[in-house]
Amino acid sequence: MQTVRHLSKTMTITNLEQVHAPIFFQKRKKIPAVWMRAGTSKGLFLHQKDLPDSSQSWESIVLSAMGSAQANSRQVNGVGGATSTTSKVAIVARSKRPNIDIDYTFIQVAPDQPRIDMTGNCGNIASGVGPFSLDEGIVKARPGQSEIDIRIFNTNTEQIIIETVQVAPDGTSREDGEYQLAGVTGTASPIKLAFVEPQGSMTGSMFPSGMKQQFLSVDSQTRGTFSVRVSLVDAANPFVLVDASSLPFSSDSLHMKNNDSNFLCVVEEIRRAGAVQFGLAKDTAAAGLIRGTPKIAFLSETTSDLKQADIDVLSFSMGKMHPSLQLTGAVCIAAAMATPGTVAWELAGGKRLEKVPKHGMLVANQEIAPPLPVGIRHPSGIIHTETMLKMDQEGDVRVERVAVLRTARRLFEGNVFY
Repeated sequence: MQTVRHLSKTMTITNLEQVHAPIFFQKRKKIPAVWMRAGTSKGLFLHQKDLPDSSQSWESIVLSAMGSAQANSRQVNGVGGATSTTSKVAIVARSKRPNIDIDYTFIQVAPDQPRIDMTGNCGNIASGVGPFSLDEGIVKARPGQSEIDIRIFNTNTEQIIIETVQVAPDGTSREDGEYQLAGVTGTASPIKLAFVEPQGSMTGSMFPSGMKQQFLSVDSQTRGTFSVRVSLVDAANPFVLVDASSLPFSSDSLHMKNNDSNFLCVVEEIRRAGAVQFGLAKDTAAAGLIRGTPKIAFLSETTSDLKQADIDVLSFSMGKMHPSLQLTGAVCIAAAMATPGTVAWELAGGKRLEKVPKHGMLVANQEIAPPLPVGIRHPSGIIHTETMLKMDQEGDVRVERVAVLRTARRLFEGNVFY
């Protein structure tokens, strides 16, 4: 028995001689591609010049290449890794914008349905954009240069990332090094990402609800109506940051509930309620149609390794528990931790009189205090961030930048078929 496609309809036949009408076969196509591990994610890196001019035409190509066109959660018919962290795509191009080297578009591919999400950025995948651009010759280091700053414009959020990449003697990105990234075995060369003015990535405001923290009312199918204490923060990506102690169930063993469908449904219900308060969806039904943004994370006071971690976090991605932490989540949480009044600031000990602020400060473009590393503990380890605030002439304080360290590795190159 053989299945063929005829006039966009699928037919099942037992013998080709039974078919009297013409049979149309789809020709296999290919596109140059690189598969990279970037941060704690993996993704497909493509040149924008190899794709159709209209981004609306990218969806069918990406879904087919990644293996999501048939909504098979295992993505066995593509190169996707069957999880949200291994089902990502980066579209890269030389930028025509002033003072920008690279334009980068992020695509989150749903591993279990034929759907993509281009509403937000992925900081982990962004950490591979600099090395990819250097290795592909889109940007070039000077002879003898050991380090290069690459200015990247993320088209999803219209924000700038300054990426510092180590350069090998042959001018490619250096991968070997001594930096160990939590969630990745071994050591590698550090890649520093500085998210410049990350607030308002999608909404135009760091606190689009107008409040630094609030009680969010949630209508749940299994828990009835309840409230949780949250900060709705838009920095690098919009996140619903939830005080884990306010959840309608014990927060002691949240990390053990990864396969608990009822628990994950409640997480999604909180996320959807937050999306409405963010102004990103008109109602919770509409919020359910866009799974990528806003994102959601549960925050707790840290109870061990106080010298290394300042706060504990459990985040979620595309309806599943994240094995570590989104890089944009680290940026968002770090920005919130440096802002008095947020849930993150309180849980990190901001109210304690003896707590010394770790953020740096710029006044009149002069650095009067350098930033100190802030540790954010996630299920795979600790990620360290550095936050710089800036005070303007009116005395208003904004987040100037948040920097994080990542590593990346080129895994294979060639053509991907679709």
